[in-house]
Amino acid sequence: MIGSLRGRLAAKLPPHVVVECGGVGYELETPMSTFFGLPDAGAEVFLHTHLVVRDDAHVLYGFATPEEKALFRSLLRVSGVGARMALAVLSAMSVRDFERCVQHEDAARLTKIPGIGRKTAERLIIEMRDRVAKTVPGPAPAVPAGTPDARSEAFDALVALGYKPAEVQRLLGKLDVSGKSAEDIIRLALRQAIA
Repeated sequence: MIGSLRGRLAAKLPPHVVVECGGVGYELETPMSTFFGLPDAGAEVFLHTHLVVRDDAHVLYGFATPEEKALFRSLLRVSGVGARMALAVLSAMSVRDFERCVQHEDAARLTKIPGIGRKTAERLIIEMRDRVAKTVPGPAPAVPAGTPDARSEAFDALVALGYKPAEVQRLLGKLDVSGKSAEDIIRLALRQAIA
C-alpha cells in the first residue's frame, strides 16, 4: 500500500495531478479541496494517499490532510458509494461541512452533489453517524493561481467529478468567469451547485 507521496508536482489538470518521486511520476486523482491547496507545478508537495485496486486499473488518490483521507476511506465503506462519489463529496464540501450534514441529517444538501440521490443521501447519514465523530476537520487549503484556459479546465474537472456536461454548462453559464483561474471557477460552480 502506498500511504503517502513526497515529491515534485510535475503536472496539474483538475482533478488529476502527477507527483514525481525518485524519477517515477505517480498520477493521482484528488478532490478539489486538495487540488485548490496545491502549489504551482514544479514545487514540492506531500500528499496522503489511498490506492484502489480494481480488475481494470490501480488508481491512486491523493489528499492534503489525513482527515480528508480518513473520510474518503469511510465513505468507501458505505454501501453503494464508490471512489468517484467519495471524491465528489470531498470536492463539494469540507470534512466539517460533511460532518454537519450527517449530524443534522441534512439529506437535501447531500443530494446536490452529483451522483447522490435521496436514498443514497439517507444511507450516508445513517451509515456515517458513528464514523464522523472519528474524523477531525483540518484547516481549509489556500487557493493557488490559475492557468490560461481556465473555463475549459473547470468544465473538464466538473465533468470528471460526475456532473453531466449540460449541468456544467448551466452552472458555468451563470458565473462571471472572466479573469478567474480554473480553481476559482470550479469553487464558484461547486458552491452554486450545493447552495
